[in-house]
Amino acid sequence: MLGDRAGVNRKVVVKLNLPSSSIGSDLLPHAIDRAVEHLLNLQQPDGSWWGWLVSNVCMEAEYVMLLHILDRPQPARARQVRQHILQTQTASGAWAIYADGPGDLSTTVEAYQALKILGCDADWEPMRKARRFVAEQGGIHATRVFTRLWLALLGQYAWEDLPILPPELVVLPRWSPTSLWDFGSWARATVVPLSLVMAHRPVFPLPETATLAELERGEKSPPRQQDRWSWMFYAVDRLLHAYHRMPWHPGRAHAERQALDWVLRHQEADGSWAGIQPPWFYALIALKTLGLTDHPAFERGFRALDNFGVTTDDGRWWLQACVSPVWDTALAVIALRAAGLAANHPALVRAGTWLLERQVLDTAGDWKIRRPRLDPGGWPFEFCNDQYPDVDDTAIVLMALNQLQLPDRNHYNRAITRGFRWMVGMQSQNGGWGAFDADNRKSWVQKIPFSDFGWVNDPPTEDVTGHVLESLGRFGYDDAWRVIARAVQFLRQKQQPDGSFFGRWGVNYLYGAGAVLPGLQAIHYDLSEPWIQRALAWVADHQNADGGFGEDPGSYRDPRLAGKGTSVPSQTAWALMALVAGDWGESEAAERAASYLIRVQTPTGGWDETRYTGTGFPGDFYINYQLYRDVFPLLALGRYQTFIEARQPVQSTSSLNA
Repeated sequence: MLGDRAGVNRKVVVKLNLPSSSIGSDLLPHAIDRAVEHLLNLQQPDGSWWGWLVSNVCMEAEYVMLLHILDRPQPARARQVRQHILQTQTASGAWAIYADGPGDLSTTVEAYQALKILGCDADWEPMRKARRFVAEQGGIHATRVFTRLWLALLGQYAWEDLPILPPELVVLPRWSPTSLWDFGSWARATVVPLSLVMAHRPVFPLPETATLAELERGEKSPPRQQDRWSWMFYAVDRLLHAYHRMPWHPGRAHAERQALDWVLRHQEADGSWAGIQPPWFYALIALKTLGLTDHPAFERGFRALDNFGVTTDDGRWWLQACVSPVWDTALAVIALRAAGLAANHPALVRAGTWLLERQVLDTAGDWKIRRPRLDPGGWPFEFCNDQYPDVDDTAIVLMALNQLQLPDRNHYNRAITRGFRWMVGMQSQNGGWGAFDADNRKSWVQKIPFSDFGWVNDPPTEDVTGHVLESLGRFGYDDAWRVIARAVQFLRQKQQPDGSFFGRWGVNYLYGAGAVLPGLQAIHYDLSEPWIQRALAWVADHQNADGGFGEDPGSYRDPRLAGKGTSVPSQTAWALMALVAGDWGESEAAERAASYLIRVQTPTGGWDETRYTGTGFPGDFYINYQLYRDVFPLLALGRYQTFIEARQPVQSTSSLNA
């Protein structure tokens, strides 16, 4: 029983007057209790929750290429990686960037190259199928810049045919029209080591058996964007190529020293760079290129890669693009509290204590560039990422801590105060919040030839702003405070004509609704206003026949797919959270969504979900957060139950005492 686990009183609703007979009177509380037990069983011994982040085989393919470049062969692991790559190939011969998604050309080329390095024969049927897909999609020349960059490192593509990122970019001041600080944190951490690699253009030749001589190359294409800014930057890139061919590069040595110093200063204590795969890999390649493989930073970085690896029961090995323990832990706390677990439950006290220790109090983070007078106090996404605490995590952590009773009240109060001030101080001038930086909105970075993959800046977004509003609202603030009033105005301006809200970090408009509407409810905004009702109507209108909700990641590319897709637990939960927050908890749509979540719950109390509902880069990179399937349905059902309890009389209750 939950009461026995808690050691505290917990009120359990035995019978509810629900709005429809399709949910039995005891099914909802029973489903919540089972979900609570399941989530508690997933807690780590240190008090955290941590679910795997599944992305695509570019992680493993680039790992294979990295081992070749660094001359660090690992034969046993190579067999495990080979098995994983082959197991994820689709029937078309391609590899996709999300479950059940279409084949992706760049991912397929990288997987093919990795399999060649791992010894797969080009005449083997899986390789022939992949080769046909590549030819049909336009060949190597049609792949993204990052894919062709990896091939250039292996001698399979000409460096001259790649756009240039010069190391001189690092020394340009922030007020320069083009500055390193105009890139988002993830892009910034990638650009600096890449600038060192591109300055030297190293090649690490493959054996003849691993080359791509048989792979279709296709035709070179003009710049991706056909506006005057794109053409201007394309012309600048041609000039940079001409400059690179010159025998004398004034200032280049100084720029390289500055770039190297930047890379070394930005390595995290756990050995990673920015806590994510791309800058980590490129930093190691940069150190290799400069002959610094004996540097402590290189050894730390290489050894730490194992911390992101996953060995499966069937003998495969794959690499996470990132890890999310802080995010997962805070969400788990919020979900368990919504389900009725006591604020001083031992599991929640352990989680809260663990979260307190993760707060970043280092003043050296890149966020300081635009907010030099702001004191630190944010939380990161990962176990260790002092350079890049982020607003989204900070909002969720503050929301979680605000609901707990922790023993060290002095530490708790200091942490809450620092975190609150940091989060508020990161508001951008337009009223919204971005993830890692304030006012990171310059668009030129999207126009350069290099930028053909993902978002490379960090503008304020609806979902992050919604989370911040919810956090502020839980502390008792409303739109009488100018900070909140400006944020509400930002959301009104960003709302789509059909009433929906874009979701930057989750797929997509369903995620936006699940973040924005609870945020507006928390600040006691007037939910009857027409723009709010349009948002709620949009959610209800996109319910599937089975009562669930789903949205395909393709909605980032094709607006016609907004809110459309196979029903999945996490996206159904976001929709239900939006409906409950908007005072539509008694609607048929809300009841059917709750019924769906109860119906598809597994016997163990969790939910199954293979589809990708997390977003790394809209349109280009997606993530299956393994804990989303358990946390968000519990959070939604807990809030739904609270809503129903408040609206209809409870027929019978009981208390479980320790």
